[in-house]
Amino acid sequence: MTASSVLMSALLTAGMAGASLVNDVREHVDGQDFAAADKAIKAYRSVRGVTPELMVAITWIARGELASKQYDKADAHALEARKLAIAEIEMRKMDADKQLPLALGAAIEVHGQVLAARGERAEALAFLRGERTRFAGTSIAARIQKNILLLSLEGHPAPVLETAHWLGPQPTATTGHPVLLFFWAHWCGDCKADIPVIAKIASVFGPKGLLVMGPTQHYGYVAGGEDATPEQETAYIEQVRKEYYSPLAAMPAPLSEKNFTNYGASTTPTLVLIDRHGIVRMYHPGAIRYEELAARVAAII
Repeated sequence: MTASSVLMSALLTAGMAGASLVNDVREHVDGQDFAAADKAIKAYRSVRGVTPELMVAITWIARGELASKQYDKADAHALEARKLAIAEIEMRKMDADKQLPLALGAAIEVHGQVLAARGERAEALAFLRGERTRFAGTSIAARIQKNILLLSLEGHPAPVLETAHWLGPQPTATTGHPVLLFFWAHWCGDCKADIPVIAKIASVFGPKGLLVMGPTQHYGYVAGGEDATPEQETAYIEQVRKEYYSPLAAMPAPLSEKNFTNYGASTTPTLVLIDRHGIVRMYHPGAIRYEELAARVAAII
């Protein structure tokens, strides 16, 4: 094989690796084979160099190591990805590449969670609040806020909801009631899967005073990722709400991007349970089983 054909083979292999690197690394991490994940990253980097895909792959190793309580290794990978991502955004806007905010957001998240897992809660909050200030106005602001709230929101007053725009009926009163906030998005399959859980909670605990509200927001697109104006997207959200969320037709849905930022709802669904005095009793990004949620609601009714 000639030198040029060797080079061409390497470039083709690298191109294929670019498309599959993150998936390959995630498979290795799922199998707890962190050495193989590192090997895949090194092989990719030797040909392609540093790319946003590489940074995302590094953060997947960090997440796996964090889940395995290998805190030092997780932190090393998180800080490496963060350093590479920050160097990249010094040359271009972070949100110009969809992979770059994923990498930086995950790196910040893992480092904060490692600090908390080590018992350094104050240091974790200080770090995350500094990053929130540094990256205010970017697409990772809500993700950083989520991690701050995971460490600090339960047992404290709930952020005020912005309620200038509504879908569905407006509540006659919210004060003095326990409230379950169900943050959802029109594109979110996990949100649709959670509808029976939320509907059953509303049916069982609504007569006992629980108010279920479903904040949502604009994302700038509609079906198929087609760009849309706020007016077009609002009409589409209403269409989705009527088609898929009919079991929750009575659920008031404030429409506001600010609510998602204030509550750190970068994960959908996000569930927030607030007692009748306005104190947060549960902050839960992601789906939840009915039995677990019902027990938390019953405790404050």
